[in-house]
Amino acid sequence: MLCLTSSSSSAPAPLLPSLADRPSPGIAGGGGNVRLSVVSSPRRSWPGKVKTNFSVPATARKNKTMVTVVEEVDHLPIYDLDPKLEEFKDHFNYRIKRYLDQKCLIEKHEGGLEEFSKGYLKFGINTVDGATIYREWAPAAQEAQLIGEFNNWNGAKHKMEKDKFGIWSIKISHVNGKPAIPHNSKVKFRFRHGGGAWVDRIPAWIRYATFDASKFGAPYDGVHWDPPACERYVFKHPRPPKPDAPRIYEAHVGMSGEEPEVSTYREFADNVLPRIRANNYNTVQLMAIMEHSYYASFGYHVTNFFAVSSRSGTPEDLKYLVDKAHSLGLRVLMDVVHSHASNNVTDGLNGYDVGQNTHESYFHTGDRGYHKLWDSRLFNYANWEVLRFLLSNLRYWMDEFMFDGFRFDGVTSMLYHHHGINKGFTGNYKEYFSLDTDVDAIVYMMLANHLMHKLLPEATIVAEDVSGMPVLCRPVDEGGVGFDFRLAMAIPDRWIDYLKNKEDRKWSMSEIVQTLTNRRYTEKCIAYAESHDQSIVGDKTIAFLLMDKEMYTGMSDLQPASPTINRGIALQKMIHFITMALGGDGYLNFMGNEFGHPEWIDFPREGNNWSYDKCRRQWSLVDTDHLRYKYMNAFDQAMNALEEEFSFLSSSKQIVSDMNEKDKVIVFERGDLVFVFNFHPNKTYKGYKVGCDLPGKYRVALDSDALVFGGHGRVGHDVDHFTSPEGMPGVPETNFNNRPNSFKVLSPPRTCVAYYRVDEDREELRRGGAVASGKIVTEYIDVEATSGETISGGWKDSEKDDCGKKGMKSSQKEKWYHHSEH
Repeated sequence: MLCLTSSSSSAPAPLLPSLADRPSPGIAGGGGNVRLSVVSSPRRSWPGKVKTNFSVPATARKNKTMVTVVEEVDHLPIYDLDPKLEEFKDHFNYRIKRYLDQKCLIEKHEGGLEEFSKGYLKFGINTVDGATIYREWAPAAQEAQLIGEFNNWNGAKHKMEKDKFGIWSIKISHVNGKPAIPHNSKVKFRFRHGGGAWVDRIPAWIRYATFDASKFGAPYDGVHWDPPACERYVFKHPRPPKPDAPRIYEAHVGMSGEEPEVSTYREFADNVLPRIRANNYNTVQLMAIMEHSYYASFGYHVTNFFAVSSRSGTPEDLKYLVDKAHSLGLRVLMDVVHSHASNNVTDGLNGYDVGQNTHESYFHTGDRGYHKLWDSRLFNYANWEVLRFLLSNLRYWMDEFMFDGFRFDGVTSMLYHHHGINKGFTGNYKEYFSLDTDVDAIVYMMLANHLMHKLLPEATIVAEDVSGMPVLCRPVDEGGVGFDFRLAMAIPDRWIDYLKNKEDRKWSMSEIVQTLTNRRYTEKCIAYAESHDQSIVGDKTIAFLLMDKEMYTGMSDLQPASPTINRGIALQKMIHFITMALGGDGYLNFMGNEFGHPEWIDFPREGNNWSYDKCRRQWSLVDTDHLRYKYMNAFDQAMNALEEEFSFLSSSKQIVSDMNEKDKVIVFERGDLVFVFNFHPNKTYKGYKVGCDLPGKYRVALDSDALVFGGHGRVGHDVDHFTSPEGMPGVPETNFNNRPNSFKVLSPPRTCVAYYRVDEDREELRRGGAVASGKIVTEYIDVEATSGETISGGWKDSEKDDCGKKGMKSSQKEKWYHHSEH
């Protein structure tokens, strides 16, 4: 990328460093007018035309190849994707210029982003050439010492020196060839601030922090983690390749055990990861990894950004977990919180904000430095050392622990000065590109995404953004912010609204489709019906909303299912499957929701007498053969296996051909599959006409009503559905639902069925389902479900009213989905 500054007088010139070796802390490399925190300049409108050249890949629309060209910033590839963005050229010119200026300054004074992001090898405590070196940024400190168990907490002989950038350092030679600060010993940074008082703080870059679990509210201690070579975990398995579409299993290690206690990284690796792989997920997303003092914060009030949460084990234990995941073919994403930091003083970054101004702090000063709703501190992304700290934090987790990417929490709060508080987003572009936009934060995210994809081209970076800001998920070199995916956060809200407030007959098919498909198709989304948010105390999971108290009394297969249980299991499967199939380019599920885990999540807190009872996962529910949880789990396995086989999430083909409000039916095509969802409470449609693209013979690929999924077995799986042409060739308006072909199916109430087109070139079909193809691990479900005959079958062709074969039985060799030989 070219490293140029603007020649236009209408744009603010970059503020170059005043010192020889690098800019002083706080200088971000760009002047400006958009609520910048560091550089003061006259208020003005967005700068005019920027002449800066920007090396960007231009996307050729026809062949989708990437060609690097040098263009003026005024024509970014994002304008070709969305011409409406050209109205905001001044905004994009300004933030691109800020990004380039910042990147150029880092290249000039730090040797580039890659070198800059190795801060964890320079700051904190590191061993270099026979000595221990400790560095800490604390520009407001007047004096500083390193104290710990190694010097009996007396820092008189370990005073630190301060350089012109506010960085304190000390070098301690090894004693008899051994580090003066032993591994696993407690340390603290002691400094005197402007008021004259001495304070002790945990080092900002500490890699491990512990507390006395026997004492309520015990403060954390910083622990120097530097195990000898024989105790260091050595990774044995390479990162799995990046999938075309991530199927993400969101998990919290601490609450992943059956017992009401904090589970460990190794327990999760050995006991839970095999379940995730058995259910055909390809990615694990781990919450609450960064150390946080308040367990009930779910890991979102981080105190120590480089420290592995000690509740679940040591850094070496976490490495074991990640390596075990890789051995199973699972990629691992980390939930990273760079949107805010814990308000804690004694054990968090907030403790360094002592009498400091905005140039000398990790955070903004005054009201801008506090999040009113979260009771937390807000980073000043324009400060040089804040950029070093956060970029190095990402690299640390990626390099040291082999994470394959990140899910950025609270991105909406980062994008805007108002943080999304009491703000509704209508989709008007002026809501996204205005003086409310926090350009400092956007530049940081652009730098972060550019860096991560350069270090690991196959990284997966997901943004949690509720606002829907355009180009958030377009590459930085196109003018975007650079994320790979955003979470489709409106989808779970729609399901919760329906389940709480609308009768089944009043569900709108078009509204469901609109919610699932309302996304920018040039930007990828991760769809989910429910995440941890819907499980937290005060709300209910989908299964619990559907079945509530009957989950305690009606889930035994030894008795007939009540209408509530029948409805609940049927809709649980339908809601998750249509969310996956129509809602995005990837799919996410929170731990336990795949089998309808009852109740909510309630972390230990004063309000529940510090109980762990609802802060665990009851795997025994799905493991118990006579309980109906196994049916929802089996369907989750099968729909993931279906996606793995047909790759419909990564297909650009998505066509909704029918949203029948009277019949309560939704029909759509995704990839090579045709999906039929019948949400009607009690109507069975015989010979229901379904539109499709290609002519030929179609068969059942996945059927939620199969006995093995707790259904009634009403759809025949050995039935051929032959298509009939519709209308005049090449004249869509004469087609059936704008589709050139159609076939007829049996559609029972509250069922969903996916159909695949048989390859007529092959006479012999490979009809090995999930079990037969080795994609189901039967240790975790017993698929010998309720036996018995089907009620009715499907349609042999588009003309005949034939029910097909009856008596499809459920066994461990049940054909859960069928497909042709490739």
